Amino acid sequence: MIVTKDILKILAALTWYTGGVVLALKGGILLIEANHLSSEQGWIWIAAAGGISLGILKARYIFINNCERNLDRINSLAEPRIWQFYRPRFFIFLALMIIAGATLSTMSYGNYSYLISIAIVDISIATALLGSSYIFWE
Repeated sequence: MIVTKDILKILAALTWYTGGVVLALKGGILLIEANHLSSEQGWIWIAAAGGISLGILKARYIFINNCERNLDRINSLAEPRIWQFYRPRFFIFLALMIIAGATLSTMSYGNYSYLISIAIVDISIATALLGSSYIFWE
């Protein structure tokens, strides 16, 4: 099924935004769980700030470049197909990341420091995804 390049760009952006929102929510849930385990410790706010700070760096130095390369690849397609909004290896990597993220989150429940650590990772990736997403609309 041949589609327009604009459709591929929209699908790529929707995938990017979906990942960002899901990871932001998941990171928030992990921080809430950590707060329930030990509300007197102040690591919740430090973790949130750290995750956002790391995410800004990831967006600037990694994710923006990835978005630009993907858009260049989409623009170079002669006959764009609906499944070509990312390369096949992206989908494989995405599936592996979802499995790894779900596994780590499940393993972290009940362990304060592990919850904080996984929340930082999730929030940093969410921030990077959302922070780099403006590239899709330039």
